[in-house]
Amino acid sequence: MSPETKLFRQIHPSWIQGGRVTSQAFKPTPKDEKQLSVDDGGQITPPDSFQHFTEVLKCPSCGVMAVTHAECSEINLDVIPDPKPYPAHTLIDFSKLGTTQIEKHAKVLRSKAQERDWLYQSQAPVQPRGQA
Repeated sequence: MSPETKLFRQIHPSWIQGGRVTSQAFKPTPKDEKQLSVDDGGQITPPDSFQHFTEVLKCPSCGVMAVTHAECSEINLDVIPDPKPYPAHTLIDFSKLGTTQIEKHAKVLRSKAQERDWLYQSQAPVQPRGQA
């Protein structure tokens, strides 16, 4: 994986507020055990990453954003290939960080992804939270 390799992150509809992606999109949840799931852009395209996530894994996403391997390295986050679930699966490792640092790093990654903008967006309309 090169420093320029894009790491694709699926954006859950609840992570969009006021039309902007929140830092929650780049923050591991408790079930993630401080490992943020992404896809290695050297192995999969944004549309294929989206399709795999929504159709194979049956998880909600309204689109794909990305950070690069170099952007993770700049803030001392390791990027670890994790091909067990599927070949492109990769982890951004937050395990060395405390809660406050995780928040700060998630905001940095979100900002980098926003600068890059969406790499793929679903054509289906996204329902606001709490609506069917």
